[in-house]
Amino acid sequence: QIFVLQLFKTLHRTGQQVFKNDARALEAARIKINEEFKSNKSETSPKKIEELIKIGSDVELLLRTSVIQGIHTDHNTLKLVPRKDLLIENVPYCDAPTQKQ
Repeated sequence: QIFVLQLFKTLHRTGQQVFKNDARALEAARIKINEEFKSNKSETSPKKIEELIKIGSDVELLLRTSVIQGIHTDHNTLKLVPRKDLLIENVPYCDAPTQKQ
């Protein structure tokens, strides 16, 4: 039960960070999180609860690591607003395999 409440709070916090300054997205995220938890609140199967917690954790990770806000600046332009935790060092890919010594 503690894991479920912790996940609920974490999802809401992540939603607030990811959709910061976007009232429509914030409200939609809040409603969706609440609906999903409410629709499964009477679940008693430990296996199903574990499954749902895994799905919720995956969603939180996906939101936190993959969602970038975009703002329409004019008709055909979108300005991306990445959060600091998304800006990671880019390591170049090497096509040529290295020889082991």
